Amino acid sequence: MSVPLPRRSVLRGAVLLGAGALTQAGGAARAAAARVDQPTIANCATWGARPPSSPVSVVSSRPNKIIIHHTAFPNTTDYSLAQAYRNSRDIQDLHMDSNGWLDSGQHFTNSRGGHLTEGRHGSLYGLLHGQSMVQGAHCVGQNSQAIGIENDGIYVDVQPPQALWDSLVWFCAFTCQQYGIAPTEIYGHRDFASTQCPGLLHDRLPELRRTVATRLG
Repeated sequence: MSVPLPRRSVLRGAVLLGAGALTQAGGAARAAAARVDQPTIANCATWGARPPSSPVSVVSSRPNKIIIHHTAFPNTTDYSLAQAYRNSRDIQDLHMDSNGWLDSGQHFTNSRGGHLTEGRHGSLYGLLHGQSMVQGAHCVGQNSQAIGIENDGIYVDVQPPQALWDSLVWFCAFTCQQYGIAPTEIYGHRDFASTQCPGLLHDRLPELRRTVATRLG
């Protein structure tokens, strides 16, 4: 037998249901607002990459961290997109011809003008799909579990341009989102090797982690 509820209880229930719906809607709105849009990343074909000397290896699992590098190339004042593409070709030539690697060692490159390019072939595909990565050659012991990004320039005693920093924040936030990497899992090369890399960018890792976490909401 059903018992009729008092009008006050019915109204209170409706208010609570409405509040719940509003809370869910608000949560969805916040989640949508926090989503990081994809930055512009030029793929290997766009900047004129050579084909790899042998097939790249695909790791069928998500990376668990990001490792920040600097190229240690001279700090150019040419912030153009054309220079970013030239820089990507120079890195690939160095890695293939001098280091004997099959392709660029890093997954992505960030120019002093804030232009992002794909490094090793297949890296962009993995990032956009968020389920796999190609094995890199940027940090011994971490190449099958860490996304490596080279920041053009040398930052042992100078800070990077603001455009590079802003692009790095955006890229790291997008990468964390795509792969489910926590912002606390952003490191510098020297955390895993005896090197000055990435210079003063290493001192700014706490700031980078905080800013990325804020960007992710």
